[in-house]
Amino acid sequence: MRREQRSRKAWKKWEGLVWEQAGSGQTISEFCRERGVGRQSFFVWRKRLQQAAPKQFVEVKAAASATELGGSNAGIEVRLRNGRHLLVGPGFDANHLRALLAVVESEA
Repeated sequence: MRREQRSRKAWKKWEGLVWEQAGSGQTISEFCRERGVGRQSFFVWRKRLQQAAPKQFVEVKAAASATELGGSNAGIEVRLRNGRHLLVGPGFDANHLRALLAVVESEA
């Protein structure tokens, strides 16, 4: 098998594993142990795939604001792929949020 074909095959394999783990509800350690995959390899490939993926936009739908509903201006909720969510208050620091998201998204 040529090197290029092996490389494509490896990308597809790891892409499948990363997506499978994300939807499995298992920790990375559990997932890798169950499938006989090295954790370090998993992290390396996940990072490669994230860096190679085109940046995607997320649809945002406006809902009634908290003030319209009679409450206080509580901020916005950010829902993450792993099922977690963050509540961001008004006047947040965008750089701080980016750093927080990087940490939260890297933990799975």
